[in-house]
Amino acid sequence: MKLDRKTAPGPLEPAPFNIPPAFRVTLPNGLRVVIFDNERLPLVSYRLAFLTGGAEDPPDQTGVSSAMATMLTEGTDSYSSKELAEKIERLGASLSANSSDDFTVIAGSALSVYSSDILQLMAEVVFAPTFPQNELDLYKRNAMENLKFQRSQPNFLANEQTARVLFGKHPYGTIAPAPADIERLDADTLRAARERIFLPNNAVLIAVGDVRKDELMREIEEHFGDWEAGDRHEHHFDPPHPLGRRLMTVVDRPGSAQANIVISNLAVPRSHPDYFPLLVMNQVLGAGASSRVFMNLREEKGYTYGAYTRFDLKRLAGTFEATTEVRTAVTGDSLREFFYEFDRIRKDAVLEEELDDAKNFLTGVFPIRAETQEGLTNLIVNQELYGLPHDYLDTYRDNIDAVSVEDVLRVATEYIRPDGASLVIVGDAAGMLSQIEGYADDIRIFDKDGREMAIETFQTDTDAAAADLAGEWELSLDFQGQQVPITMNLEQDGDKVNGTLTTMLGEGTISEGRVAGNRITAAAVTEIQGQSVEFAIAGNVNGDVISGTISTAIIPDSLEFSGSRKQGVS
Repeated sequence: MKLDRKTAPGPLEPAPFNIPPAFRVTLPNGLRVVIFDNERLPLVSYRLAFLTGGAEDPPDQTGVSSAMATMLTEGTDSYSSKELAEKIERLGASLSANSSDDFTVIAGSALSVYSSDILQLMAEVVFAPTFPQNELDLYKRNAMENLKFQRSQPNFLANEQTARVLFGKHPYGTIAPAPADIERLDADTLRAARERIFLPNNAVLIAVGDVRKDELMREIEEHFGDWEAGDRHEHHFDPPHPLGRRLMTVVDRPGSAQANIVISNLAVPRSHPDYFPLLVMNQVLGAGASSRVFMNLREEKGYTYGAYTRFDLKRLAGTFEATTEVRTAVTGDSLREFFYEFDRIRKDAVLEEELDDAKNFLTGVFPIRAETQEGLTNLIVNQELYGLPHDYLDTYRDNIDAVSVEDVLRVATEYIRPDGASLVIVGDAAGMLSQIEGYADDIRIFDKDGREMAIETFQTDTDAAAADLAGEWELSLDFQGQQVPITMNLEQDGDKVNGTLTTMLGEGTISEGRVAGNRITAAAVTEIQGQSVEFAIAGNVNGDVISGTISTAIIPDSLEFSGSRKQGVS
């Protein structure tokens, strides 16, 4: 038979997806138990999940739920942190705990032969954590360093400002604790958080894998049956309100060669009935490498390595987000293309071919997500925590297939709101302000620590001649009190600058530099221990004298420099 290489083969028959019905029971103390008996592998996965997360941290204790969860495995009445880790390793098991905005989850997995052992260890960390001071001190030091690192990352800065703008004083408006919150942590605070959250009538215990239901229920009764129910305080927060107008927030990273863009608006909670139409619509718009925004900004325009959209749907509220990282010079052009695609999907019906491709992808990839024990467990956990129907997994593909062209147009019109969007851009404010001013009437600029800056600082006289920076510059960089010599050689063509930067670590290249009046912004790339490292340069020139800052992701704080042009060299 001759193969037709001009026609793509048709899709395969859908892979079957069948999971056994769950056994469900609620203990007298209110603990819900859900058991999925799956004997295909000799594994068992447990999740003890609480319906309380960081969103319900007290106002002066941001991050306490996350700290408490992390510290659960750092020492108990029976084990030190090291002893517990060694026991888990001997079993070839895993045991961890974490807290998100909405939930706190303790996860344990092991070979089914060690099912009883891992369940016993989960009970140990739930009922007998000691929160030892030495481990807490270590946690606080690590948390402080991690916070410094996060503040050097453009993605974190973009997400921080996006949450602040969309959610305001709602708990979802804060994505990380402040240094003062970390400093205030103590063992008594963690114990109080544990007592507040760890109530059986606030929890569900999920078991997935090679288990014997009757035997497992006896062990659950043994470990958790005497657990006393308590007063579960459900906090009620005022819902966040749509912006009603377009707002622009810029986080200044002087000299940055790229801009991180997040365009977002409020959407719906995870349990909303429009979830499946939203999923399909987003697959067409920006969920993957064949989506509209990806094909536009990357394949057609070449502005970026990737551009995407997504719905981040939580228990109380959700957001629609469009994200990309682009060269500073095409920031405004990238915004134009995003808004073009938003308008297109809100006004014109998607093609049947696009709809079929999106649905085929979503229904085809779904069984793959459940191929592993942990993947299946996570699907089941989400079903239980978000209060989805018991047949949610069984009917997933039917719900995707039922989405119509009209459904896609309806949810796009309703939940993508370009005129009421938050635009957050992290990058060199001076280098991109003139490109983006037309996209919002209200523009605010912040530094990386969240302090607002005067917009006039970044507005330049476009008619002013660019300062002359050509030549060799001898600089002195202040690094931890030491003065480090640097040589910068610049070549200039109008308002564009390129050149080299030479330090004791070697030579780097300066590219895409820009001069606006007396201000220079540029990026330098050098190699340190085999790794390519980017430095952002921002400075002000006064004749033959220059001063400014150099920053990089590997150093949390910007480094100040000053210097002068070497005479007789050009």
